[in-house]
Amino acid sequence: MPSIREAVQAQTPLVQNLLDGVARIGADPPGITRDAFGQGENGAMALIAEAGRALGMSAATDAGANLTLRWAAARAEAPPILIGSHVDSVVQGGNFDGAAGVIAGIGAVAAVQAAGIAPRRDIEVLALRCEEAVWFGLGLIGSRSMLARLPDGALDLPHARTRRTLAQSIDHCGGDSARLRAKTPLRDPREMGAYLEIHIEQAPQLIEAGAPLAVCLANPGNVRHPFIRITGEDAHTGLPHRFRHDAALAGADLSLALERLWLDEEAAGHPMAVTIGRFHTPADRHSLTAVSGQFELSLDLRAYDAAHLQRLEGELQRLVAEVAARRKVRIELGERSAAAPGPMDPRLIRELSAAAERCGIVAPRLNSPGSHDANNFAASGVPTAMLLVRNQNGSHNPYEAMDTPDLMAAIAVAAEWIASA
Repeated sequence: MPSIREAVQAQTPLVQNLLDGVARIGADPPGITRDAFGQGENGAMALIAEAGRALGMSAATDAGANLTLRWAAARAEAPPILIGSHVDSVVQGGNFDGAAGVIAGIGAVAAVQAAGIAPRRDIEVLALRCEEAVWFGLGLIGSRSMLARLPDGALDLPHARTRRTLAQSIDHCGGDSARLRAKTPLRDPREMGAYLEIHIEQAPQLIEAGAPLAVCLANPGNVRHPFIRITGEDAHTGLPHRFRHDAALAGADLSLALERLWLDEEAAGHPMAVTIGRFHTPADRHSLTAVSGQFELSLDLRAYDAAHLQRLEGELQRLVAEVAARRKVRIELGERSAAAPGPMDPRLIRELSAAAERCGIVAPRLNSPGSHDANNFAASGVPTAMLLVRNQNGSHNPYEAMDTPDLMAAIAVAAEWIASA
């Protein structure tokens, strides 16, 4: 039988064919669009399912319409290892965010099989639904569904394109939204041995480090307000400052105050992030010669510790009140969604680091800047780990630049870990 390293390298054509296949399914120049609960995500899941069945894995769809491919151990001696990620993308994003991790799970199973290793526990590859928040204003939907972490009202959210509700979208793809309304996990987290997610890195830390992959220490949690609304008063551009209720300048004030908070927190050793994704006066009333009484923005607030994130929400409320009073406007934060921080399991961090060392791969330990489905598994008590793969140009853009050899290095670490788990 070949060694694990030889068996992994032999899977390079399989992995590349799957990467190319999901790229064709999602092709939307200049990038990739695999719409959640639509043709893109469904097509990618079908391709992944076909590859799993070719390896003798059984396929099943749960009530959240997530796909599970199981390679059953001859005699399971421990709870299963789950390797998963998502296959949907943002609109005209890149090919690798999410999908590379699912494909890596297939590659790891194929390599372990080719090496003639019989694991002592079932190995499952998960393709989780709708990780990207762009489709419903709520992210991590597949893992939330599986682990009963959907917030109240989530099943009634409309899809950004089809306008079907989340419940209708799940049912349309073979799920059972009625079961999700019962708010009980579809899988018992206590019966999951470990969850491993392989994902491209979303900052150039590994480019900087000159390493193909990293063992993740933690993912941030987030609080999101997609539609913050600021209401002042429309006015003529010549109106003196003391009479103004300028919604646009209030939006600028709030954004800069949040940036100052961010820099102060990081200087104090508390990593976090602030992102203003939408920032505009009403498009149908843009004017050069008017003070705008309306302004909208979005906010994504991230931190690695639940207590820190809670404290930051308090700071947000304080800043909102200060800006509203100074600018004489009303600021409504509006809809809110949240994801728990995802600290990785210390034992799995050690085991994956040791597996990388046995493979002769340099794998620094780094925080991830992104929230992932791994957050929900960690928050549900499942021992959770992530491998981050080098990727030069970030994610959520057409220019994601993961090299297949770096993904194969992550697959080697995963296969080595499975063989000893």
